[in-house]
Amino acid sequence: MVTKSGYVAILGRPNVGKSTLLNALLGQKLSIVTAKPQTTRARVVGILTTDTLQAIFLDTPGLLDPKYRLQEAMVKQIETCVKDSDLLLFMVDASDFEFSFDEILRESLSRAKKPSIVAVNKIDCADQETLSIINRELGDHQHPDRIVFISALRGDNLDQLKVLIEQNLPIGPFLYPEDVLSIQPERFFTAEMIREEVFEKLRQEIPYSIAVKIDQFEEKEGKDYIRAIIYVEKESQKGIVIGAGGAMLKKIGASSRQKIEAFLDRPVYLDLWVKVRKNWRKKDSALREFGYLE
Repeated sequence: MVTKSGYVAILGRPNVGKSTLLNALLGQKLSIVTAKPQTTRARVVGILTTDTLQAIFLDTPGLLDPKYRLQEAMVKQIETCVKDSDLLLFMVDASDFEFSFDEILRESLSRAKKPSIVAVNKIDCADQETLSIINRELGDHQHPDRIVFISALRGDNLDQLKVLIEQNLPIGPFLYPEDVLSIQPERFFTAEMIREEVFEKLRQEIPYSIAVKIDQFEEKEGKDYIRAIIYVEKESQKGIVIGAGGAMLKKIGASSRQKIEAFLDRPVYLDLWVKVRKNWRKKDSALREFGYLE
């Protein structure tokens, strides 16, 4: 039996549905998803294996013009993913095509020196006339056979996308065991689930100022012990994350624990702390510590 395998970088502007697509393709939630843009900061690796295909997806941060050191590190991660990939999967948003297919995305697509696919996401949020206009405009930049219209949320045309991915990956043996879903450690996903809850529970800019680090992870008989630290940049932010009488931190902890237990399939004791690390988004030492910079 001929098999194909390779790395697929998922690329696109913030909030076009890259993480939602990864989760849909795998049939399991790996990447955190929120309504806020720029949720993904570090690449998430997810592995799809069928009888004839093993696609190692790299879910990347949103393409952007960096304004500070953390965003510069995010752009560097995108560049590394592109370099490491065999296939580039660009995503645009049918409900906001003008933003999602702006100069930044067009330039990235035009610079692509590897096989590429363009997936037009959120087709359930656009009418047929709009989709026809998008198809014509994309035809000026991408071969029609490598354009696919999907809804990652509803699952529309994902089988068609998988076929297209398989057609454009090289022939070769599987790189990982067939039952492996990701090569990243449980600590990584645990921290991401906590960060997701901070995004969902807090408003405005606070979530963008936080980082989560797993300080201790002990597998114990009966119940694992996880000690996690939520870092903020200002003392005032610490009070907001903790909340009156610790109420907000308790909410974040309770919902995070439920997600972590479902992911690990075992009970955990989650011990959450909040600390201040001033201006951590601008410091290379902190970015390395939190895993955003190599």
